[in-house]
Amino acid sequence: MEKADIGLIGLAVMGQNLVLNMADHGYRVAVFNRTISKVDDFISGPAKGASVIGTHSLEDLVAALERPRKVMLMVKAGEVVDHFIDMLLPLLEPGDVIIDGGNSHYPDSTRRTAYIREKGLRFIGAGISGGEEGARHGPSIMPGGDPEAWPLVKDIFQSIAAKVEGDPCCQWVGPDGAGHFVKMVHNGIEYGDMQLICEAYSLLGEALGMSCDRMREVFSQWNTGVLDSYLIEITADILGMKDADGEPLVDKILDTAGQKGTGKWTGISALDMGVPLTLIGEAVFARVLSSLKEERVRAAGLLGPRPDASPAGGEEDNIKAIHDALYASKIISYAQGFMLMYEAAKEQGWELDYGAIALMWRGGCIIRSKFLGNIRDAYKNNPRLENLVQDNFFTNALKTAEADWRKAVILAVENGIPVPAIASALAYYDGYRSERLPANLLQAQRDYFGAHTYERVDKPRGEFFHTDWTGHGGKVASTTYDV
Repeated sequence: MEKADIGLIGLAVMGQNLVLNMADHGYRVAVFNRTISKVDDFISGPAKGASVIGTHSLEDLVAALERPRKVMLMVKAGEVVDHFIDMLLPLLEPGDVIIDGGNSHYPDSTRRTAYIREKGLRFIGAGISGGEEGARHGPSIMPGGDPEAWPLVKDIFQSIAAKVEGDPCCQWVGPDGAGHFVKMVHNGIEYGDMQLICEAYSLLGEALGMSCDRMREVFSQWNTGVLDSYLIEITADILGMKDADGEPLVDKILDTAGQKGTGKWTGISALDMGVPLTLIGEAVFARVLSSLKEERVRAAGLLGPRPDASPAGGEEDNIKAIHDALYASKIISYAQGFMLMYEAAKEQGWELDYGAIALMWRGGCIIRSKFLGNIRDAYKNNPRLENLVQDNFFTNALKTAEADWRKAVILAVENGIPVPAIASALAYYDGYRSERLPANLLQAQRDYFGAHTYERVDKPRGEFFHTDWTGHGGKVASTTYDV
């Protein structure tokens, strides 16, 4: 029997579609699933006639593979991945490759890279985005781990990945957990994009009184310009979907949002690294707040209805204001996400290619958009760019949008409509461009109650001072450190 080019474990939706994608591109794939019946059902169903080999044990799977063997895990992140790795190691040989294609936390991928390398094997932690459709027809793939493993899987991964202008949305990201870190940031940005769109939807519907059909027209129009993206496209589709009674389906969906943790991981990483990832943090907290449905209903009864302020200006002017607020806030969200990757690269010793990362997100993934081409160009012009807002394209875009951005936030405040992501993006913008912030007072407060010291504007950086604010505190200061 002809040997398989790669093996895949885990035949849930993503696993099945990746296998079929590989088979479509001329690769022979051996598959295994803990529930053996899923293997048989897959082989006799969706994979019937395809170059797919069904196996009923890990031993059979490994025996079916061409050397050096490549085994891809599409299983639940966490302990299950470690469990399969430990079962595979005795069956594999030095030089073989284990690939984790799940949504693993990047420190786990760093640990697994070292652990598997000690055993003489190679590991890849690959972030995969695009959902069911992307896996079947072309996802965005973000591989990291052992660089020696990349040439062994490069052709397969780049063949099945989405293509934009002929370029695959899959490039080597970096060592250890770099691939899953970039996927984590991708998911955090996804949280931000979705929350921003929801806030725009709320402003259009509640402040401007638009019907779902009218909002569908607006989002469809937005999708032809700078906001052209997958998430804007599907939002228009969602707003046009009717329930069995002819009413908009979206209005029948309970307003409590779920999450799987990657947005939270992004926020925690930002706090650990000291990066002001304010918008994504607000997007995560907005989902948490939405989950308090019963409590919110009680609070609505206690605190009364929202104010009802008539929007100033005509409808088209207000639509433009909301559009520009969404666009400007999106710029801030991506700027913060790339700041986080920039800081992680310094901390971990990674050489990340930010333009290539933007290109990998241009197609296949959930946040794919026209806008990412501008990010690629920004890093092509300056690979060491500190912050996207310093690029001329984005600087000019923010300046152009600023007046309407503020107008949209005012519209939200006057109508009692929460826009935490849009408002926090504006606050970040105002803070980032401020030569002076009130942190001087904060440092004085810290020195007053805790003798934490401060620096002075008329002295060199790195020289610290303490004041005896009360006259009886003495001259002893606390040590200086950063968390």
